[in-house]
Amino acid sequence: MPESADRSRVFHEIDFDRPGKQIGYLRVPQSRDGGAWATIEIPIAVVNGGPGPSVLFTGGVHGDEYEGPIAVSGLARSLDPQSLRGRVILMPAVDLPAALAGRRMCPIDGRDFNRCFPGDPRGSFCQVLAHFIDSTILPMVEISVDVHAAGSAMEAAPSSNMHWKADVEMMQKTLALAENFAAPYNVVFWGVDETATLAAAAERRGVIAIAAELGGYGRVSVEGVRIARRGLDNVLKWMRMIDGIPDTSQPDGTPGTRHMEVRDQKGYVFAPSDGLFEPLHLPGAEVRAGQLAGHLHFVEEWERSPVPVEFRTDGFVWMAPGQGRVRKGDVIGVVMAPHSAE
Repeated sequence: MPESADRSRVFHEIDFDRPGKQIGYLRVPQSRDGGAWATIEIPIAVVNGGPGPSVLFTGGVHGDEYEGPIAVSGLARSLDPQSLRGRVILMPAVDLPAALAGRRMCPIDGRDFNRCFPGDPRGSFCQVLAHFIDSTILPMVEISVDVHAAGSAMEAAPSSNMHWKADVEMMQKTLALAENFAAPYNVVFWGVDETATLAAAAERRGVIAIAAELGGYGRVSVEGVRIARRGLDNVLKWMRMIDGIPDTSQPDGTPGTRHMEVRDQKGYVFAPSDGLFEPLHLPGAEVRAGQLAGHLHFVEEWERSPVPVEFRTDGFVWMAPGQGRVRKGDVIGVVMAPHSAE
């Protein structure tokens, strides 16, 4: 019988319904010189404790973001199916080639995996894997938590994040998920390019989905790893999949997550030209519209004066730049403001 054009090319030996713990690989075909029938093996674990909810925890969607792989792989090793009600699917390094290379973009096809959904079963590596996650894994789950950091280009104020939704019930459920993940901030945002992300794909499937930004500057954040580990544990407790009560306390003594938002493009600061950007503020700093975000320097034209770059709205710095050299059009800062329910 001819194979359907929509059928995934990814194969595996995981039985998603079998009780107990399975640790294995998704094998994505990747023909190459010296390996006509080669595959890329993507780590996956399924911990099934019987009847109950199903959740998906992911890390390593971008290869230069390290807190997610550490937290998700640790939970995969430690989670006991005997103490679990329901099923947890864990993928600690979704874009494994990028994770091994320490890069945002996949070295195989040059794509940003988190801009490839819903994917294409006949496309490139990232598209094939995105299609499998979208068509096979997301329909199994009710909750998705995708742990990111700001990568090499930025540093984030530790936060969960979510999209605004017109569906009031879904909006409230997503806010509740973020509150129980319990990062210091939760940012409701309207992004520059969000329709092809894992979170957007999950939402189209009716899944309650958040992501998290827990570090950046291309390093491992000690606090980011702590927040990620506690957050995943909190979600399982909130869903009553494991015993316990979520710990939502914050290091500054506040009792829970502070809801913020990036409502429109005014929250984004874009580089006006190529150059060396000198930021003046760290993540979490309070800023005002018209205040200097930093200076753009031109070291190759030493006689040229630096160009001042200003914030366009009031709020707090969510994302601060992590790299020195920037290109025209790069985001070099993002400002969040207190969330409005309107």
